[in-house]
Amino acid sequence: MSDERENLTYELFGTAIREMAQTIADDGYEPDIILSIARGGLFVAGGLGYAMDVKNLHVMNVEFYTGVGTTLDMPVMLPPVPNVVDLSNKKVLVADDVADTGKTLKLVHDFCSTHVAEVRSAVIYEKPQSLIKCEYVWKHTDRWINFPWSVLPPVVERPDQVRDA
Repeated sequence: MSDERENLTYELFGTAIREMAQTIADDGYEPDIILSIARGGLFVAGGLGYAMDVKNLHVMNVEFYTGVGTTLDMPVMLPPVPNVVDLSNKKVLVADDVADTGKTLKLVHDFCSTHVAEVRSAVIYEKPQSLIKCEYVWKHTDRWINFPWSVLPPVVERPDQVRDA
């Protein structure tokens, strides 16, 4: 991985969301549900929800990154886990900020795959090593990404929390 970083600003994030939403619409995909992977996917799902007029947003909490370039061995779903009944026979768009290793997206895809009519993924960034190749990607990169919501340290440090990068 390069020492150079991608620097996403809030303004550029807005551009990325609108462009991805247009790509999804042009593709003819009309999701019933946008399933965000918390935390970074919350921003993506909210933006896509507004841009695509999808009000049915769900959240899946997955813990994987513990710091810059450090992860757990495998991603872990944290409660509350979405009820599969809410996803049954729906077209689901999984939203996240980045497909890095792809392990988190794979976990969510595997969770959804046997319950939904169709599942597709939308991410702002996708890295070459990702296990999952997303249908909708704003930009491909091999760099570390500075997201505007996580580049600065928390206002309040919570010692009981594992820190994201």
